[in-house]
Parts: sequence; C-alpha cells; structure tokens
Amino acid sequence: MPPKQQSKAELAKKQKMVEDKTFGLKNKNKSKNVQKYVHSLKQNVQPVPDPSKLAAKKKKEEEKAKEKELNELFKVAVSQPKVPVGVDPKSILCEFYKAGQCAKGFKCKFSHDLNIQRKGEKIDLYSDKRDQESMEDWDQETLEKVVESKVNEYKQNKPTDIVCKYFLEAVEKKQYGWFWVCPNGGKDCHYRHALPPGYILKSQMKALLEEESEKIPIEEEIENQRAKITTSTPMTPELFMAWKKKKMSERDAGLAALRAERAKNDRMSGRELFLSDSSLFVDDAEAYDKYQREEDSNATEHKANDNSAGDGPSTAATSVCDDEVIPEDDDDELDMEELNELEASLAKKTSIEIKEPSNIT
Repeated sequence: MPPKQQSKAELAKKQKMVEDKTFGLKNKNKSKNVQKYVHSLKQNVQPVPDPSKLAAKKKKEEEKAKEKELNELFKVAVSQPKVPVGVDPKSILCEFYKAGQCAKGFKCKFSHDLNIQRKGEKIDLYSDKRDQESMEDWDQETLEKVVESKVNEYKQNKPTDIVCKYFLEAVEKKQYGWFWVCPNGGKDCHYRHALPPGYILKSQMKALLEEESEKIPIEEEIENQRAKITTSTPMTPELFMAWKKKKMSERDAGLAALRAERAKNDRMSGRELFLSDSSLFVDDAEAYDKYQREEDSNATEHKANDNSAGDGPSTAATSVCDDEVIPEDDDDELDMEELNELEASLAKKTSIEIKEPSNIT
C-alpha cells in the first residue's frame, strides 16, 4: 500500500522548520558541508516521489513527442472552414480533429464530435429537394428524359379555358373555400378553377330575373308618386318661368362664388381670365403691324382677282404689277442688289404685256 500523501499544511509547516534551522548559517551557498546539511533537511521534509509514477510520466511524454514527430513527417494539407456570421463554431466539425491532428483539445473552438453533422440541420418537410436541382448537374440522358416527360405532361394537361364543372358546382352550392379539393385530381386538374369575367351564377341570375319582373316603367312610377301627393299646386307657364328664373339665378350665383374663390386662390383658367377681364389679352404694337400687313396683302389679292375677271389680260397684267409693288415700309429693308433685280423683273414683265396686244391684232 503506497504511503499516505501529506497535506499542504503539513508540507508548509515542515518547510518553515527547514527555513528556521537553516536561518543564519554562514557560507550557505559556498560551503559543501553546509549545502549537504541543507539538502538533507529538505529531503526529510519533502515526500519521496514514487518511481513508478515518474516512469509512467516519462513514458507518456516520450509517446507525445513521438506522435508529434510522426504528424510533422506525414502532415497533410488541412484547413479549417470559414465560420459564417451568426453561426456557432461548435456546430462545425474540426477538420484537424477529423484528420487526427488537432492538438488543442477542449480549447479548440470547433467541435470534436464526429456526429455533429447528423445532429445539426434537420430535413425540411415543406420543401422538395428536387426543386433545388439545376440543369448544370444533368447529363445527356437525363436531359432527354426530362424533355420527353415534359412533352407527355403537356399533351396530357394542355392549357384550356374550360371551367371545371366540379368548381362550378361547389360555387353554386357555396362549398368552395380554402380547404376545398377538386374531385378531378385536386391540383392536377387541368381545367380552370376560376370564373370568367362577367360570368353570372344561376342563383344570381334567378335574383336578377325576380328583380326585373318587379320593376315597373318610369311613367307608372311617376304617376304613382304623383298620386301619393295630397297637396299640389297647378302648373302654369308663369309658375314654370318663375321657377326656371330662380334656378338660373341660383346657378349664376354659385358660378360667381366659385369663380371668385378660384380667383382668390390664383387657380383661374385662361378662359375664365378672358371672360373676367379681356383687357389682359391685348397684343403689342408689333403684332398689330403684322396683322395689318396680312390684311393689306389679302385685300390686294382679292382686288386683283376681281379686276382680272372684268378687264381681260391687260388689266390682269397691270394687277400683277401692282401686286408686285413693295410697300413703302419695306423699302428701307431692301439693299441695292435686290432693288435692281426687282426693277429688271418688272421691266421684263411690262415688255411682255406690251407685246401681247400687238400679236392679238
């Protein structure tokens, strides 16, 4: 049976006794005899170590050093995965531990449980894994199968505008709702489960027919309402005109009030501004001159046409010459070259007009 281990209090007490006995010794660090004496005192105080434990500890250290050396020799490229934001690192398996090279032990921030991946995310019951597949993972055979299945599916379930009879029956009987399932295959029914625009149900049609049958002509309705009136005033032209005048005055007063309110808020239209004050829409002097020129030219053209109809070719020629005369206002705007060209053209036309009567005679 191994000796009983001494408590810390006893060890401290014996250590103090050794210090007291060695206190004041001369040449404590130089004399060999004194050092032997101090060493013997410490040996008596400190417990004797167990040789078997020392051997086991030494063997364990040698095994660790050997394992570390082997890992350095046969080292493989291992990298830890990146931890996404908001994810606990303990939910991710340590890659070094998986390869048998993690020396951090419990201090490692990653998990050392090989079953952590199975314990993590559960399968989603509300999503289909087939929806996550993409065409990038398909080979030629899979692609041909998918195309063939799509063609067959389209032939079986062609899109149609026909309304499902079971849907109509459920709507008529007021059984259609969120939990209604079509007897013709549920969601696989290729008929429409929606009413076309403007469709009238039989129950609604019956109510409309009853309402139409109860309606009476407007003439009868007026006569019935007149019969219900007990006191009445006979209608005469004078009364009607007075009533009409009153209504028109009320309308004019309402329009005037509305116009005044719009003018106060600066929201009048152009027509309203013109009707209220036409002096705001007067053109300037240049516009007046322009309009006057256009009126003068139009009057000259009408006069020339009248003269040509009455006098013949000679008068027509003179009227053309009169039309070609430039107003006095425009003389200042023409330069000498333009005046010379105009004079030459007028002389040419005059010579032509003089020759025409001689040819006729």
